[in-house]
Amino acid sequence: NNRTYFESSPDYFAFKMRDMAECGALILGGCCGTTPDYIRRTIEVLSESISSDIKEEENDSNSSEIIRYVPQFNRKLSEGKKVIAVELDPPENADISKFMKNAGMLKNAGVDIITIADCPIARARVDSSLLACKLKRELNIDVIPHLTCRDRNINATKALLLGLNIENIRNVLIVTGDPIPSAQRDEVKSVFNFNSRMLAKYVRTLNESTFPDGFHTFGALNINAKNFDVQLKMAKEKELNGMEGFLTQPVLTEKGFENLKKAKQELNGKILAGIIPVMSYRNACFMESEISGINVEDTIIEMFKGLSKEESVELGIKISVEIANKVKDIADGYYFMTPFSRADVICDIINKIEK
Repeated sequence: NNRTYFESSPDYFAFKMRDMAECGALILGGCCGTTPDYIRRTIEVLSESISSDIKEEENDSNSSEIIRYVPQFNRKLSEGKKVIAVELDPPENADISKFMKNAGMLKNAGVDIITIADCPIARARVDSSLLACKLKRELNIDVIPHLTCRDRNINATKALLLGLNIENIRNVLIVTGDPIPSAQRDEVKSVFNFNSRMLAKYVRTLNESTFPDGFHTFGALNINAKNFDVQLKMAKEKELNGMEGFLTQPVLTEKGFENLKKAKQELNGKILAGIIPVMSYRNACFMESEISGINVEDTIIEMFKGLSKEESVELGIKISVEIANKVKDIADGYYFMTPFSRADVICDIINKIEK
């Protein structure tokens, strides 16, 4: 009936005034509808709050500092030591025995961190984040799950990051993600609340506001892109949004090698050079013709012609070792992609590269 009044009690009013004071308000009071009881209770609550703040400050000064968890992988990177990252594709079914065996083999070979793809080529596989948690708990090896923008909205992304943080996962590789195959788009829908640059910025915001001990974010860098300057420009935007480094596509051409050098000169972040062993002539042709982001030099393809399976594997290892030694003085580490779950091939390469 045109009468101004507060339905809330003096207690509720006072506690809301305290919240405003904590946000920085310097002058507090009540408008039409308040009574002296509201102001009196506000003074009491503010006095109690000041008293408790003084006690908390005294307790904080007596308590020890929070020890932040820094993975060994990140320590090595910050110290300028060469690191070795290996990507393992998650299985397509619930049998992860081979995956776990390969991960254990790689750890014993001296690998610093295992990266796990997030449903590559947009087909469902075992969740990369859950596998990362399992590897961290059971094998005590550093892990970096891939995090795509394709399958999660902002709520699901935040929930996943909270869970990873609780499990002491501190590294994520942020990628936009492959599009859903056109034949499946009636059944499977993309989300794309973010692109990789936006998601990196969102994680940085969570590091500042939510996590006492946040994430190190990494991105992908396509050194085989036809217009590499565009890739560099996006990489620089990613760095501005908080990315600390990049894992590149495989170096299998002279152009890719030159672009790797250019990236190292122009970017501030750490760069891990991508290396994938070619396993056969057919494999080389397939990668060159069918896989986006991978180019194979014609001379390399020709080298595999007419070779047996064993000879091809041996040659693939030899070429990968040569590439690793070639990029050694440019990159901050190596990013090996495991072909056909052949972790033994990656271990062989690691044992032969110059230390």
